[in-house]
Amino acid sequence: MCQSLVNKYNIPGPRYTSYPTVPYWDNETFSLGEYKNTVRQSYIESNRSEGLSVYIHLPYCESLCTFCGCNKRITKRHDVELPYINTLLKEWDLYLKLFVTTPNIKELHLGGGTPTFFSPENLEYLIKGILRTATLAEDFEFSFEGHPGNTTKLHLQTLYDLGFRRVSFGVQDYNEKVQNAIHRTQTFEQVQQVTQLAREIGYSSVGHDIIFGLPFQTQEDVRHTILKSKELMPDRLAFYSYAHVPWQKGNGQRGFNDSDLPAPADKRAQYELGKALLASVGYVEVGMDHFALTTDALYQSMENKSLHRNFMGYTASKTQLMVGLGVSAISDSWYGFAQNVKGIEEYKHLVEEGILPIYRGHLLTEVDESVRQHILDLMCRMQTRWNEDTLKIKNLDEVLQRLSPLQHDGLLTLDTEGITILEKGKPFVRNICMAFDLRLQAHQPKTPLFSMTV
Repeated sequence: MCQSLVNKYNIPGPRYTSYPTVPYWDNETFSLGEYKNTVRQSYIESNRSEGLSVYIHLPYCESLCTFCGCNKRITKRHDVELPYINTLLKEWDLYLKLFVTTPNIKELHLGGGTPTFFSPENLEYLIKGILRTATLAEDFEFSFEGHPGNTTKLHLQTLYDLGFRRVSFGVQDYNEKVQNAIHRTQTFEQVQQVTQLAREIGYSSVGHDIIFGLPFQTQEDVRHTILKSKELMPDRLAFYSYAHVPWQKGNGQRGFNDSDLPAPADKRAQYELGKALLASVGYVEVGMDHFALTTDALYQSMENKSLHRNFMGYTASKTQLMVGLGVSAISDSWYGFAQNVKGIEEYKHLVEEGILPIYRGHLLTEVDESVRQHILDLMCRMQTRWNEDTLKIKNLDEVLQRLSPLQHDGLLTLDTEGITILEKGKPFVRNICMAFDLRLQAHQPKTPLFSMTV
C-alpha cells in the first residue's frame, strides 16, 4: 500500500456499526415512549415476514484482556450467573409486552464479556427461557462467542442441542509475548481442540478472530498466526485492526505503552500481509475486516447482496428489528437506537421496577435514514447508488466535494449513478463513509472519540 495514502487517510474515524454513530446520537430529543413506539412499528412491519434479532450481552470475565474495549465485569465468582440471567429474562418480558403477538426470532447471538464464563446449565436455562416465548424463523441462526481456554465440550453440545450452529473463538495472536501484553493467553492446541470439537458435534460455521496492530506484534507474528490458522481452516475469519481507545471509560487498555504499538505503516503492512495470506489459502474478503471461505453463509450473502451490518457486526441477512438484552446492549428498531445502562446493579434495579433499562438513544430523521442506507451499502457492497432519498441529503454537494480527493487518489469511481469502491480503496472504506457522515462533519470532535482508520 502506498505510504503517502496511509499518512493522508490515517485519521480517527467511526467503524459504522450504526449511523448516526453513538457519540452523535441526539439524546436531547430522544424519548423512551417514542422509542417504544418505533419498536412496536418495526415489529408489526417485520416480525412475520422477516423475524427479529436478539443480542444478549453476558458481561462477566474471569480475567481482564488489555486489548478489550467492551463493557465487562471481572470476577471469579460464578454465583453471579443465575441472578443476571433472571434479570435478562425479565427484561425480555418487558419487550414481550410491546410485541403483543409471539415474536419470530431469526438471529440470536451471545456476546460479552465471555459468554462461556457461564455454565452450560445456566446458558440452557437462559435460551430455553427465551425460546418458550417465541417461534423460530425457517432460516434462523444462533451463534455465540467462545473463549478457547474455557469453552468445554459440554458448552458446545448444550448450545448445539438448543439450535446453535455458529461459534467464533477469540484467537488474537499466537505469539507468547503479544499474548502476555494483552493478558490473553491460550495455546494453539487449545484452539485446535475446541475447533475440532465444534466440527465433530456438527457446527456448520466455526470462526476465529485475529487482531493486527497489537503491542509488540510484528509482521512475522501475523504470518505465523495466519499460517497456524490455515491448519484449522475456520469457515470465517475476522481480521480486526486493534482499536486503541484508552481514553474510553471502563476499557482495559493498559499494561503497555503507546510506543509498544506498531507504527501506522507497520500496522498497515501487517494487514496487507495478512490479507494476501488469507487470499492465498482460499479466503475471500466479504466486508471490512471479515473473510470467509466460499462455502460459508457470509460469503454467500455477499454474493447474493444480502450482507448486512449492525451492532453485531456483519450478518448474513438483515432484520429490521434487533433487541439488545443486558448491560450496555444496544437495540435497533430501524427507526431508532437505544442503549442500556452500563452498570449491572443499576440494570437490575430498573428491570425489577418494570422499566426498560435504557439510558440514551436516538430517533432517526429522514436525512439520517438516507445517509444510513448509503453507509450500509458502502460497508456491505462496496458501492452505493443515487436514488430519490439521496435528494433528502441537502448537503449532497459537500459530500461529493469530500469524495473528490478519494476519487483523485484512485480509491473509488464517482459518477451520475453513484459510487463504487475500488480494490485500492477497500482499506479506506471508513474514510469514504465519513464523507457522508453529516453529523460528524458538522461537529468535529475536540477530544478523542474514535480509533484510527488505518
